[in-house]
Formats: sequence, structure tokens, C-alpha cells
Amino acid sequence: MAASSSLGNVVGRWIFAAALVFGTYNPTQYSYISWAFDSETTMGPVIAIVGIVLLIGWIVFLRATFLSLGWLGISLGAALLGCLVWLLVDIGWLSLEGESAMTWVILLVLSLLLAFGLSWSHIRRRLTGQVDVDHIEDGRG
Repeated sequence: MAASSSLGNVVGRWIFAAALVFGTYNPTQYSYISWAFDSETTMGPVIAIVGIVLLIGWIVFLRATFLSLGWLGISLGAALLGCLVWLLVDIGWLSLEGESAMTWVILLVLSLLLAFGLSWSHIRRRLTGQVDVDHIEDGRG
């Protein structure tokens, strides 16, 4: 029961990461970048608010990912996911013909990296029993 709950939490974090990544940019016209930089769009408070909310989301996800995985973990995760994409292309399950297909795959890999970065402390605790804690200076030492 606890394992399925943990998997559900990781999937939930991935859904939020995917919404952040694909909502910010994707090759279709349905993204913040397409909306905000459309020639017919005039800058207004709604665009500014959505942009700030997206920026806050990116800061939260990136900070959590860097704190939990670090550069080495991010590099290894990107390498692993890149090799997985390579394998899927090599066995014919995935075709990267065209710029749009490659963009979708890169965005998917980015969302997976952010989700694992946000979830890594929980996964590590489950696997090893070790707890990650941010070190906070209180000025008493």
C-alpha cells in the first residue's frame, strides 16, 4: 500500500511538472510563450499574473531539483533518459522525424527530470531510510 502511495505521489509531481513545462512552451499555439508573444496579444495584467505564477513554479521546481539531485544527479538523470530515448528510437518504438517530435521528447524528458528532482528525497528515504534535511544556519554556532 505504501509503495503505490509513493508511486502515486511521484506521478502527481510529474503531472504538475508536465503542466509547468508544457504550459510554458510547446510546439503548438497552446502555451504561455505562444500566447504572450503573439503579435495580436497586448500585455496586460492577466498575462503578467500567469507569467509570474509560471516563474514561481519554475523556481520551486528548479530549486528542489538542484537541492535534491545536484549537478551530478541531474547530469546522470539526463544521460539515463537520453539513452532511454535513444533505445526507443533504435528499436523503432519512437520516431524523431521533424523538429516538433524532438521538441516534444525534450520537453517530456525535462518534465521527468523535474518530477524526479522534486521526488528524489522521498524516493531516497524509502530506499535507504536516510532523510535529507536542508542545513539552516541559526547564527548560534
